[in-house]
Amino acid sequence: MVIQNGFLLTRQARDINGQTQIDLWLSTPSGPAQLLIHGEKPVFFIHQADLATAEGIAKQHSFTAQWKPLPLKSFALEPLAACYCQLSKQSQQLSQLLKQQEITVLEDDIRLADRYLMERFIKGSVEFTGNEQNRTHFTRYSDVKCRQGDYTPSLKVVSLDIECSEKGILYSIGLDSPMDSRVIMIGSPQESDTPIEWVADEKALLLAMVHWFQKFDPDVIVGWNVIDFDFRLLHKRADWNKVKLAIGRGQQNSYFRTSNTTQQAFISIPGRVVMDGIDTLKTATYHFRSWSLESVSQELLGEGKQIHNVHDRMDEINQMFRSDKPSLAKYNLQDCVLVNKIFAHTHLLEFAIERAKLTGVELDRVGGSVAAFTNLYLPQIHRAGYVAPNLHPENWIASPGGYVMDSIPDLYDSVLVLDFKSLYPSIIRSFLIDPMGLIEGLQLDIGKEDNQAVPGFRGGQFHRSHHFLPEMIAHLWAARDVAKKNNEKAFSQAIKIIMNSFYGVLGSSGCRFFDTRLASSITMRGHEIMKQTKLLIEEKGYQVIYGDTDSTFVSLNGEYSQQQADEIGHELVAYINAWWTQHLSEEYNLNSILELEYETHYRKFLMPTIRGQETGSKKRYAGLIGEGDNERIIFKGLESARTDWTPLAQEFQQSLYSMVFKGQNPSDYVRTFVEQTKAGEHDGKLIYQKRLRRKLHEYQKNVPPQVRAARMADEINAQLGRPLQYQNKGRIEYVITLGGPEPKEYQQNPIDYQHYIDKQLKPVAEAILPFIGIDFTSLSEPQLGLF
Repeated sequence: MVIQNGFLLTRQARDINGQTQIDLWLSTPSGPAQLLIHGEKPVFFIHQADLATAEGIAKQHSFTAQWKPLPLKSFALEPLAACYCQLSKQSQQLSQLLKQQEITVLEDDIRLADRYLMERFIKGSVEFTGNEQNRTHFTRYSDVKCRQGDYTPSLKVVSLDIECSEKGILYSIGLDSPMDSRVIMIGSPQESDTPIEWVADEKALLLAMVHWFQKFDPDVIVGWNVIDFDFRLLHKRADWNKVKLAIGRGQQNSYFRTSNTTQQAFISIPGRVVMDGIDTLKTATYHFRSWSLESVSQELLGEGKQIHNVHDRMDEINQMFRSDKPSLAKYNLQDCVLVNKIFAHTHLLEFAIERAKLTGVELDRVGGSVAAFTNLYLPQIHRAGYVAPNLHPENWIASPGGYVMDSIPDLYDSVLVLDFKSLYPSIIRSFLIDPMGLIEGLQLDIGKEDNQAVPGFRGGQFHRSHHFLPEMIAHLWAARDVAKKNNEKAFSQAIKIIMNSFYGVLGSSGCRFFDTRLASSITMRGHEIMKQTKLLIEEKGYQVIYGDTDSTFVSLNGEYSQQQADEIGHELVAYINAWWTQHLSEEYNLNSILELEYETHYRKFLMPTIRGQETGSKKRYAGLIGEGDNERIIFKGLESARTDWTPLAQEFQQSLYSMVFKGQNPSDYVRTFVEQTKAGEHDGKLIYQKRLRRKLHEYQKNVPPQVRAARMADEINAQLGRPLQYQNKGRIEYVITLGGPEPKEYQQNPIDYQHYIDKQLKPVAEAILPFIGIDFTSLSEPQLGLF
């Protein structure tokens, strides 16, 4: 048989004709392929001590199951037996029944398709053989055998966007792809620069979309809020019109569901992946002030939509649908094009492909850190003779967070930032921290002199040779170094996120391998390393003014040129890295992977106090770096860096700090800026943007200003017969007036300028002016004339 290559798009397991069937849809060099795998038996595990009882319960309830004692044990070192069933449904019902009888059941929550793939170490890329049957638009393979491969696909992508009325009646569907770009629109044919497929009504619109998918056959569908909005509405209208959305491969229907607990929406389209731009950007650790398509495309691409206000947009869309459909088509398609441009600009699809190849998680998986760790770790411990524990949130004990040192507030010359490269992954590698290593390490006798375990924290100790996680991280680390060298940014970012997630996973009660001894042995070791590094720096005559997780801020106690600062920085890291190498070797007989790096030289640096106190603040600072054209100010945790401060405060802070850092007297600037604010010259910069994190009716006590503004906005919306905007979370823009907070679009009262001076300008000024002996209040109060 010929061995073929493919890349996994979707996976599904179901019970058909008395046996299980796993459907894998792949992208292959010769087109889409469907792999059918029959008869894989679902499995879970129980303690051998419970075997007779479990068999009795199964017989009593007429369950047919195969029970098999295995040379496997639990993390509690109990010998285990496996239970194999013919069907997934039987397996689920039997495991539930056993749990009701208080029998411990392990790994019953691993889905059949996931287990099939992970036990074969298949991560995204697949090599396979099977009996080939050519079908319309795809090839089906039966009697399939699979193993891990190394194939990077070239996927066909379409960007989808719908336009509709405020009541959710469809107007048009935009589709933008290198294969075909068009808008399907209800209406009579008209001349248009935009390619439009005209249809008679909503039912015909949906059927035309189904036909488009069958004809052009994309692998990936992208969009903006595409699952929760576009596909939610498409399914709703398909139900109403009694149309089957057969947009899956093999003319299979798409399936939409909403989680009962979180209300999160999910879509399953056999053979096609749906990737939401917002969720994928968040998974790739992007952050934006606003997640609207206009805002993100403006920030990333420097282009966006023409209509910004939600009411203007709705009114204009309705107007265009009634009297200017070619303009609506152009607007519809522009949204599709913008999303495709964002994906291309940020390499999001490449990022998702690399993440899948590294971890085995689905292309469209949001977050997925726990799933990634499970995929990689579970098959390895099975081969070492263990079965994974269940989730156990009931005995959850939090681990300490990252080390944050009390800061020493002041305005400094020449501050260096020294960072440990990937501190937590390097601690895991250096101190051999590992879930199975903990179980095996705890079996070593602590009292014996030949005990070779590596000590951890909170009673943890780790076996020196029985572990997997240090090697997993070493493999990822080496791959990242190659990716960085080859300037493969998407690959490098994917690896970084996965590596850094491993600590978070081990510290999360949502992970089956959680153990407070694991996470604490990472974070508490981090505390120890940061404190010792501080002592080593201070022995050299410098002052450590702040430390945070993996970063140490060092004052050189004077003004140094960039070259002088660089020399000191490189000397310090060389000395400290050598010290840790020697210390780990002599104290623990371990190889140190710890690597301190010289990161930044701030020519001027402000460590402010906590507002209204003399204590130094944490995670808030600003500093001047670079020289000449490359000179810029970095803000961390201060008003300029935060989205919940007004543009007024941000502009004021940028200018004020720049003057202070450059040794200029800012008194005249402060006085003038306050006077201009009072005179209304900065009115366009007074808008607050805040997110409503709960539904509007849920705010009962201590109602914040953004909620008051949102309630006022929706009261006015109701009066004007407009849709309510803010009932179910969202983001609002508002100003503070003499009548209180009011929505920007419905402002009724004059601006309360004193509020902005007291709450926006004063905190910014008082963080820095006292260090140069200037008082904001005396500058901002009206000057009293002499009589």
